[in-house]
Amino acid sequence: MADAARGRVLPVRHQPPLPTERMIVRDEPDAEAIPMDVVIVGAGPAGLACAIELKRLIQKDTEAGGSLGDTEIAVLDKASALGEHNLSGAVVNPRAFRELFPELTDADFPFKDKVVKETVAVLTETGSFKIPTPPPMHNAGNYTASISEICRWLGDKAEALGVNVFPGFPVDSLLVEGQNVRGVRTTPSGQGRDGTGGEPPTDLTARVTVLAEGTRGPLGQAWVEWQGITRENPQIFALGVKELWETKEPLDRIVHTLGWPLPRDAFGGSFMYPLEPNLVAIGLVVGLDYRQTTLDVHQMLQRLKLHPFFRKYLEGGEMVEWGAKTIPEGGYYALPQRKSGDGLLMVGDTLGLVDVPSLKGIHYAMQSGIYAARAIFEGLRKGDTSAAALSAYDRMLDGSYVRDDLHKSRNQRLAFKDGFFVGGFKAGLMTISGGKLFGGKISMHADADVERDVTPAAPFVPDGKLTFSKVDAVFKSGNQTRDDIPSHLIVGQDMPKEVAELYVHMCPAGVYELNGDKLVVNAPNCIDCKATDVIGPRWTPREGGSGPSYKRM
Repeated sequence: MADAARGRVLPVRHQPPLPTERMIVRDEPDAEAIPMDVVIVGAGPAGLACAIELKRLIQKDTEAGGSLGDTEIAVLDKASALGEHNLSGAVVNPRAFRELFPELTDADFPFKDKVVKETVAVLTETGSFKIPTPPPMHNAGNYTASISEICRWLGDKAEALGVNVFPGFPVDSLLVEGQNVRGVRTTPSGQGRDGTGGEPPTDLTARVTVLAEGTRGPLGQAWVEWQGITRENPQIFALGVKELWETKEPLDRIVHTLGWPLPRDAFGGSFMYPLEPNLVAIGLVVGLDYRQTTLDVHQMLQRLKLHPFFRKYLEGGEMVEWGAKTIPEGGYYALPQRKSGDGLLMVGDTLGLVDVPSLKGIHYAMQSGIYAARAIFEGLRKGDTSAAALSAYDRMLDGSYVRDDLHKSRNQRLAFKDGFFVGGFKAGLMTISGGKLFGGKISMHADADVERDVTPAAPFVPDGKLTFSKVDAVFKSGNQTRDDIPSHLIVGQDMPKEVAELYVHMCPAGVYELNGDKLVVNAPNCIDCKATDVIGPRWTPREGGSGPSYKRM
């Protein structure tokens, strides 16, 4: 209460610890455990690329007389169908697709249109002006895409190769023996609100487990904590809220904006991408180190759509899908010092492989999955899946263009902790110098360690046509969660009203509400964006099929 009394709150003081003891378990696998050789947790681009590359390497080895032909690979995903929990902008660099599928052309990939035109603009409250596209944001040769469709396409490719793809199976914990990860345990299903009844979890044993959980994965967090792995900087995050609109006015270019409606001490911007002749994606991304308790990214996106720059495209159209997701933004200095261990590797957003200046992560995620597959293949072939053997993955990733790209832009996001104008000036000089100017590490606080000013909430009344409430938005996400499911959110005790208000406004899905001074948690509303897990209530896995059912995100 002392913080609130002086007009500020420090979120970390009210954040429960990660329940590591639930996620790292030393139980013997169940007698009916399903034996696998490799288990991949998460069917995003990283996990599916890993499965595809590994299966192909095994097939080639078998054709050459090797003995790995019976190797079983399982990909587990918490969504009821592939792609339903995947969300991104997205403009995709095709480099990793070309490496994974050298026999195909760009026209064969699940992309929309090739980027030909692009605009970057700075918004004021009532107007806008265009600026030259910063070099890292040049997208010529890249493609607009739906990551949901990408994941379904990759899933089909994996299954055609003989990979076992199991949607609807979230993973609750890692099964360990000593320092070795020996498999996973899934989340129970069908339980009542009190956690009783339902179906028990399933154990899967594995020689190697790959964590491809995406952003803010709880198993990745728990394993890094358990192993005592450090980072030069803590990982920081942004929240992106996105809508798909069927429009009457076509859009002929990709658009990025800076400035309004963000305050000057917040990092972020908006995007609008054409996906089909009359389908556009619009979204707003804001760093979660913002300084006001009542900043609300969902509401800011609603206001953004009223701006003349966007309204001319959206008015008279229909919002057909909505979603939200956190994005790792810490870059090079926030990568864990070790990315593998005995029987385990981490890939993609679980590591934080996102280059913020270029707004790219999908091809890095896939590339990390490809490297992981190559290290696993060699380990399986030699009968050695120890930390020493799997560390080949770390060396591949650290010696790749992924590392080089992240190192070149290592401070460009971090510079904005000094504000929009100072950060923009420094980031420009970093770009011109290839990262040499201001090249020393800029230290950052974790988002939960950033103080927030207690501020009044701006009034907001949606019109239901161009702007929408959080309840309406969650409906458009296709949320399939049972109303009587056990809560998967761990909330701190004795929550001050000012901290509760921070959660209410941060969550884009209306999970948190205030009833007087009391925090009310509507867990079934959750769409697994994991925003409050960054600074407050912890997100843990829940029964398979819960959450959104994105189709074209």
